[in-house]
Amino acid sequence: MKKISSVIIIFLLIGLSGTAQSKQEKAVANAVEKLRKAMVDGNKADLENAVSEQLSYGHSGGHIDDKKEFVEKLASGKSDFVTIDLTEQTISVSGKVAVVRHVLTAKTNDGGKPGDVHLRILLVFQKKGGKWLLLARQAVKFT
Repeated sequence: MKKISSVIIIFLLIGLSGTAQSKQEKAVANAVEKLRKAMVDGNKADLENAVSEQLSYGHSGGHIDDKKEFVEKLASGKSDFVTIDLTEQTISVSGKVAVVRHVLTAKTNDGGKPGDVHLRILLVFQKKGGKWLLLARQAVKFT
């Protein structure tokens, strides 16, 4: 009987630790979705609230934006995402840092010029004040 009780307790502990991790991953997934929506909407306040003051936002072409440039481009419409679809997403949380990878497929309309984007993305989120904020992003083209 003691062996069965011990096994049940071990499974419960494993299940609870998995639940705690899943809650963090869900919170990060929600932050990713808020960012995706803010990027499509181009809402300045939502963009500013989704990213860290220390943002480093790397584009697939090599240009790197800070927070000010990232927000300005999207809020002004200079960079215009009509749609953004995220697939193959994985999330790994380690303390107050989360690494997210996904495939981004988007329709754009930068400067009135329609386009299609298909990239692999790496996001790094940092938890500050109970909130997950985008700290870094790097996009790479499919080879």
